[in-house]
Amino acid sequence: MAIDRGTGVIFVTEKKGRIRFVEPDGRIGTVSGVPAVDYGGQGGLGDFVFAPGETGNRLDRRTVYLSWAEAGTRNTRGAAVGKATMVCEDHSRCDLQDLTVIWRQDPKVTGRGHYSHRLTFSPDGKYLFIASGDRQKLAPAQDLKNTLGTIVRLLPDGTPAPGNPFADKGSPSDEIWSFGHRNILGLKFDDQGQLWDVEHGPAGGDELNRVRKGANFGWPEASNGKHYNGDPIPDHAQKPEFAEPAISWNPVIAPGDMVFYSGDLFADWNGQLLIAAMRPGGIVRVAIEQDSAREVARYKTENRIRAIEQANNGAIWVLEDGSGPNEGRLLKLTPPNH
Repeated sequence: MAIDRGTGVIFVTEKKGRIRFVEPDGRIGTVSGVPAVDYGGQGGLGDFVFAPGETGNRLDRRTVYLSWAEAGTRNTRGAAVGKATMVCEDHSRCDLQDLTVIWRQDPKVTGRGHYSHRLTFSPDGKYLFIASGDRQKLAPAQDLKNTLGTIVRLLPDGTPAPGNPFADKGSPSDEIWSFGHRNILGLKFDDQGQLWDVEHGPAGGDELNRVRKGANFGWPEASNGKHYNGDPIPDHAQKPEFAEPAISWNPVIAPGDMVFYSGDLFADWNGQLLIAAMRPGGIVRVAIEQDSAREVARYKTENRIRAIEQANNGAIWVLEDGSGPNEGRLLKLTPPNH
């Protein structure tokens, strides 16, 4: 889910490969030109963000970035990120033109899980950060010869950004900003310019991390959870050589996405992190204190929350998970009596 700041139009991606948008007056439109996706399991269409600096009170042309699961050979697949010009001719239709793939997970592997493929730009707009999940393969997250289980830092055209910590190791190591990640579902900068991620642990151990240049977050050598078969994993206290999470959750919250709040409608929340949660469904509110963090509140919802965003006026938009008759809704949250 992404909101065009100039017009307030909300864009929603659906796993099977459809993008729809909602006008402020409630009218719904569709986006054509979406790439073919490898749908199945956790795979399909992923994130959608606008290039920095492009605004206006009329939605006619925007540069956009999107991610998706892309098929490979011999039953393999991996995340891909593309850049396109979105042209909107009326209130019912937009079209992605000149779509170009600028990055691919390396390597493509079997399976249909842990793509991550979240996208965010640095506050100055110079760098594109991409979350690249471990694809449920574990060990590659500790291997700098691939980009599984990493966060990569690129220029907006998809080339490795200058100053990346492992540039001397060649490609694709020159893309990597941090590693030892599992399955990142939220990737955002706070108002101090610090990058944070929220990621799924195994059986327990969901994490909120302050992402640092060159840091190794330990997966699968360290986790505050355990393997699904019950086998233990050393926790971060036992493995101090790895970066420790700011918060870990056990029982899990199953994060879907997150946003740093900066509006007036919920003024007491300014600077705090709102995490979309799927187990149990709701919103988890977290206070950031320099490099550390603490959970301050939870707000339960009827269904699992997959995505969360803030509108220009401070309202909070959430997108439910699911496809049942009472699921998959786009909801606007405001204070009582507003």
